[in-house]
Amino acid sequence: MNCEVCQLKELEVEHFEIREVLRCILHTVVFHRALGLVRPKDIDLELFEITYVQCGDAELEKKIDEKIEQFIGWVEKHPNKKSQICLSFYEVKNRQPSSWFSKVERLYWEQWYINLNVAQHTKAHSSKSHHSKVVVDPGESAADERTARRAALEASLREVLFQIIKFVNEKKDHVPPIPTLEGVVCFPCEITIPSSSDSAFGMEIIKRMLQSGHPTMLS
Repeated sequence: MNCEVCQLKELEVEHFEIREVLRCILHTVVFHRALGLVRPKDIDLELFEITYVQCGDAELEKKIDEKIEQFIGWVEKHPNKKSQICLSFYEVKNRQPSSWFSKVERLYWEQWYINLNVAQHTKAHSSKSHHSKVVVDPGESAADERTARRAALEASLREVLFQIIKFVNEKKDHVPPIPTLEGVVCFPCEITIPSSSDSAFGMEIIKRMLQSGHPTMLS
């Protein structure tokens, strides 16, 4: 089965920005794969002048937030590693009874890779920071640097959102027929984060793809 892959532009974020950035990206992708009766809900980011759309499904929002919190926990344990989240859409098919695996399998047809580089900045705003003893050129002040960095991240995040829209508008042939299940908000999907163990993220993806079971909104 043809599986389209979209590698989104890498974003350099600080720890406190992870939650908003991931919510914005994940909900934007899911919204574009929404089915049935969706109640769009505009969300204004607190850190950036950006508005994105959610599907308006409380359970879906909860599942996404849970995965984000798991990812943040992983980042805290691996502070010097670039990180990647994979949002995968799949179909559920019945296997032949003679298969070694279970009778249900997931056929992945689209995967989105979100690439983050979490910057390890010192707490320059601390009153006890050694920076307080240094005379800083007003043009090179920490506040100006943070403003410039925030503006750059906002511009990059906008690029990612346009990248998502461009992808969904150009890549359509691989999208499977709409399932007939009632109450489906989007195509079945899962969010994979780096493993909490020392195993490589790629091996975690392979393990997830070999897993089988009944479809859920997010696993």
